[in-house]
Amino acid sequence: MYKEFDARLDQGWWILRIGLGVGPFLAGLDKFFNLLANWPAYISPLALKILPFSGQTFMHIVGVIEMIVGLAILTKWTRLGSYVASAWLVLIAINLVSTGMYFDVAVRDVEMALAMTLYLLFSEGQGATRDARDTRHAADYWGSAYFTASFR
Repeated sequence: MYKEFDARLDQGWWILRIGLGVGPFLAGLDKFFNLLANWPAYISPLALKILPFSGQTFMHIVGVIEMIVGLAILTKWTRLGSYVASAWLVLIAINLVSTGMYFDVAVRDVEMALAMTLYLLFSEGQGATRDARDTRHAADYWGSAYFTASFR
């Protein structure tokens, strides 16, 4: 039973790793082509005033960083890339809120940052496969926490 459970955890871990790595890479690549969106339109007017270069140049820089983060998540720097992506998404959300528009996208970005945190909790280093005792202990802990909270 635990072997089957571990296999499903491992499959979920890989799905998250690939999705959360490919997404930033492709979004970064699109900063050069503007096929998905007109990316400079998402820059806060306040940021545009203080940037020493154009919004498109800024988006090219952002694109390179996003591609590096995506590759980090897909390679041996998964944990570091995930932390950077989480912080990056929160900063993007702050920028979007400061535009006075795109609140829906800001909320989505915060949710994606939370998904990255879930992925980090899920991954535990080399992969999702854990010792059966650790998995059972975590399930017992969270199950008892839910049971206790539901009767208060």
